[in-house]
Amino acid sequence: MDLNVRDKAYVFVGGTAGMGLAGAMVLAADGAAVAVIGRDETRAKAASDALAEAGASAVYAVTADVSQAGAAVDAVTEAATLLGRLDGIAVTMGTAGMMPVDSDDEAWDAAFRDVLLATTRSVQAAIPHLVKTKGAVVTTSAYSSRAPHEPRLPYASLKAAVATFTRGIARTYGKDGVRANSIAPGAVETDALHAIRGYIAENKGYPYEEALERALVEDFGFDAALARPGQPDEIGALIAFLLSDRCAFVTGQTIYADGGAP
Repeated sequence: MDLNVRDKAYVFVGGTAGMGLAGAMVLAADGAAVAVIGRDETRAKAASDALAEAGASAVYAVTADVSQAGAAVDAVTEAATLLGRLDGIAVTMGTAGMMPVDSDDEAWDAAFRDVLLATTRSVQAAIPHLVKTKGAVVTTSAYSSRAPHEPRLPYASLKAAVATFTRGIARTYGKDGVRANSIAPGAVETDALHAIRGYIAENKGYPYEEALERALVEDFGFDAALARPGQPDEIGALIAFLLSDRCAFVTGQTIYADGGAP
């Protein structure tokens, strides 16, 4: 499906790898202009090269740690200025890992900045541009916000807040033509999860192509209907669709992409 995004402009915060880059690649292949924002300059350059090769009408890479005070607003503003217009923003960062609920205040504050504040500030910076173009917002919640467990309770709580914030943006700016939706992925084989596939295969004697799936089910009780992790390009396609006008009547939703997790 042609997403009808040629020459429109999108910012991906956390778009230098994983689900964010996958979503940017879909839009680039349909001729959109894309700016990616990430912490690592080398990875941002590699992402921008890949997007240009995929067919983006223009590509920009902005290096910033959006969890730091003021950085999200500055980075999104810079990206929007480089693009010349802004039709959509996707925020796909915020990956605070295992962290018990009794973590100290410093750890909670770091998770708050990384998972929630980086999202709210990025969207805040984009809104004036999106009002002009009747654009779209996509944020990243998580399946665990619906099924939280103690080792990641801070993360799940903050991701639930992302979904609530996004619904609020949809309600507040819908009258201006701005749409806002949140995705809630389950287990997705991004770089971190993919890196352990070979380790599992070697140490448990599983076939490589089955190793991660078997370990998730047998060792961690993973019971999604599809019995496998998602792939970044599967989530990226959803992000791209939600950003496009092909999804023009969907707003204020949290869409679970979890392979049928209970």
